[in-house]
Amino acid sequence: MTEGARPPGQRPAIPGEAGHLTPREIVAVLDEYIIGQDDAKKAVAIALRNRWRRRNVEEDMREEILPNNIILIGPTGVGKTEIARRLAGLAGAPFVKVEASKFTEVGYVGRDVESMIRDLVEIAVGIVREEVEVECREVAEQRVEDRLLDLLLPPVALEPGQEGPNRTFVVSIAGETSQADSPSQDRKAKTREKLLGLLRDGKLDDREVEVEVAETSIPLLGSTGGIEGLDIQMGELLRGMLPSKKKRKEVTLSEARRLLISEEFDRLVDMDKVIEEARDRSENMGIVFLDEIDKVAGGSASSGPDVSREGVQRDLLPIVEGSSVQTKYGLVRTDHILFIAAGAFHVAKPSDLIPELQGRFPIRVELQTLDAEAFARILLEPRFALLSQYKTLVATEGARLEFSEDAIREIARIASHVNERTENIGARRLHTVLTTLLEHVMFELPDAGVGETITIDKALVTERLARIAEDEDLRRYIL
Repeated sequence: MTEGARPPGQRPAIPGEAGHLTPREIVAVLDEYIIGQDDAKKAVAIALRNRWRRRNVEEDMREEILPNNIILIGPTGVGKTEIARRLAGLAGAPFVKVEASKFTEVGYVGRDVESMIRDLVEIAVGIVREEVEVECREVAEQRVEDRLLDLLLPPVALEPGQEGPNRTFVVSIAGETSQADSPSQDRKAKTREKLLGLLRDGKLDDREVEVEVAETSIPLLGSTGGIEGLDIQMGELLRGMLPSKKKRKEVTLSEARRLLISEEFDRLVDMDKVIEEARDRSENMGIVFLDEIDKVAGGSASSGPDVSREGVQRDLLPIVEGSSVQTKYGLVRTDHILFIAAGAFHVAKPSDLIPELQGRFPIRVELQTLDAEAFARILLEPRFALLSQYKTLVATEGARLEFSEDAIREIARIASHVNERTENIGARRLHTVLTTLLEHVMFELPDAGVGETITIDKALVTERLARIAEDEDLRRYIL
């Protein structure tokens, strides 16, 4: 068995192992969520495996191996975004999805193209911090329990006649020694033990306690046009200059637990190491999904909102080509970030992109239009398929929802027919068709008897959908 391979049929244990998955295994996992589009799945599987391969070559060669960026071509609703989203989840890599059309009016109301890299790093920091928090959660929870017990347990007075400055016992925190007399210590230890049991059982969650919380300092300034990076730096600078303030707040114990555990994480997590790791992941594992790339293709117009089309491409070029982007966590290189672009290209063609940008997307994959047969499979086969979702929702009311085979085929046929006769929105049409079909069922469900079985057959589908599907005016507005 090759390195990273697993016995047939065995899924990867955790997303973090995805770097060791073979392309065949990656495609097998994508098959659980996406029907068809084998060429696109193979292309992204190879791209993902190549990232692992690159990290396992010698350092001098590693810097020379650049990612093969991909353009996915196909109409809306055929799985372009889903492939990229599932791929990112599988890789456990920082992933950001942006719409290229958001940049079409840079200089007017659009965002700076570098903002997508800043977003990517922000996501990477969140991923790494969450992993570190999982590692230190046990220590944090222990400390929070001690602090909550200190809030709940009243001070213990010393016996009359005892001398010394400590006439009132202040509840000790972990690591400190009580100065009360031995009987008081014993009573206190037993009381803490009882409170700890109640605390862990959640029986004290509604108890009101008073805690000290940090007040939020100055927020980040709003960004305008191309000075977004400057806004971030100024906001962080002002935050660092202003002293942190504390205020006392009365909250429930469950809310106090949440506030205190967040505070403990701030103490335990080494943010310098988190940021260093997040920057490394962003630079070497990050994935940027550029949707609607076709909206910025084509020659620029002399006026109007299209004036910035070619300008956006030229702004994107250095990011995709490889440059340094200033973020609040430092400079981030984009040379080895994987860019996956997608577009319908109904009007424009990939060749309408400027040649320099075309050259940075050497892999082009055309996704197939979905037909009635594919729709029927989409309804049934993926994990968390649409029909499974509706069945689960109905089950929450104590009823069962069943679909006959001919009903599923009829739903798929109608969805495909409507796509052909109106705007083709791909698999998203199934959402509108099922919503219309099951509207009466979902409305009446709470009043139905518990244990009732609701069966959807072809006759019911035809009755509720056929008239709408054949009526052009109704179809256009309802489906």
